[in-house]
Amino acid sequence: MTENGNGLDGTNVKSIFYALFFGTDRPDSIDIQGFVDSFVRYEERTTTYTDADGNEVPVSYIVAIPLPTDTAYGRLPVTVTAIQKESAADVFEHISGAGDSFTGDIIRGEGGETKIDVSGFTDPSTKNSHDLVAYAQQAFENGWGYVWGTCGWVLTPQMFASKLSQYPDGVGKYKDFIEENWLNGRTTDCVGLIKGYGWLDSNTLEVGYGTNGMPDISADQMYQVATTKGSMNTMPDTPGLAVWHKGHIGVYIGNGEVIEAMGTKYGVVKTKLQDRNWTAWLEIPYINYERTIAQ
Repeated sequence: MTENGNGLDGTNVKSIFYALFFGTDRPDSIDIQGFVDSFVRYEERTTTYTDADGNEVPVSYIVAIPLPTDTAYGRLPVTVTAIQKESAADVFEHISGAGDSFTGDIIRGEGGETKIDVSGFTDPSTKNSHDLVAYAQQAFENGWGYVWGTCGWVLTPQMFASKLSQYPDGVGKYKDFIEENWLNGRTTDCVGLIKGYGWLDSNTLEVGYGTNGMPDISADQMYQVATTKGSMNTMPDTPGLAVWHKGHIGVYIGNGEVIEAMGTKYGVVKTKLQDRNWTAWLEIPYINYERTIAQ
C-alpha cells in the first residue's frame, strides 16, 4: 500500500517485534495488525481512470506512509523500554549488516596472521584516524572473518560456543561455515571492526571490552552520537572517516575504497565506495581527527 518505492522496512519491524516478544511462544494477546499499523499512517487519495466511453472517472484509494521508528514506538500497543529499543537496534544491525547477497566488486586479503602489529601506527598511545586505517588494513590483509557480536578477538572454540548461545539464529545459521572458515582466527562484525581498534591496548596487543573511552554501541548509535557527519555528496576525502547506512558501517581508507566487515560469507573485505549503498559519512566519536600526522 505504499507508493514511489517508499516501502515499510520489514526487517526493522521484525527486529522490534523480536526484541519485544523474544521468549514468548505465541504472543496471541497482541494485536498483530495494530502492531504493524503503528509503523505507518494512512491517507486517502484520488486518481482518475478513463472508462470505455472515454469518460474520466474519479477513484479513491488508501496509501500507507511509513513513519520514523521513534514515532512508531509511541504508537505501539505496548510500552517499549530503552533496553528493548537498544536490543531491536542491535538485531537490525546484525541482520542488515550481514551482506551475504552482495555481488559487487570485493577483494579479500589472503594473510592469516592473528597477531596485531602496531609498529606502523603513527601514535599507538592515542586513538586517531590514521591508525584506525592501519588497523582496518591489517584486518583486511590478514583475512579476518565475520561473526556477530565479535570485535577483533580470536574466535576460540569457547568464544564460538558463547556466540552460538547468544545468537542462535544469526550465528547458528552459519555454524558449519564458521567452523570451517573462521574458527581460531580473528573475527569481527561491522561496528566491531571500529570498536576493536578503540578497545585495543597497544602495550599488550589485546582487544579489551569497553575500554579507552569507547562504549559498546551499535553502528546506528555510533552514527547518531557523531557530531560531524553528512550525506555522501558532502563527504570529504579523509581516510579514517566511517561510512554508514542503517544497520551497517565501514571504514573509508582513501582512494575511493572502504574496508568493511561485510558478512559471514565474506569476512573483512575491501570495496569501492561508489559500489555500495552508503547514505552518510561521519567522524567516529572517540577517534581523534584533529592532529596532524607527521611525515
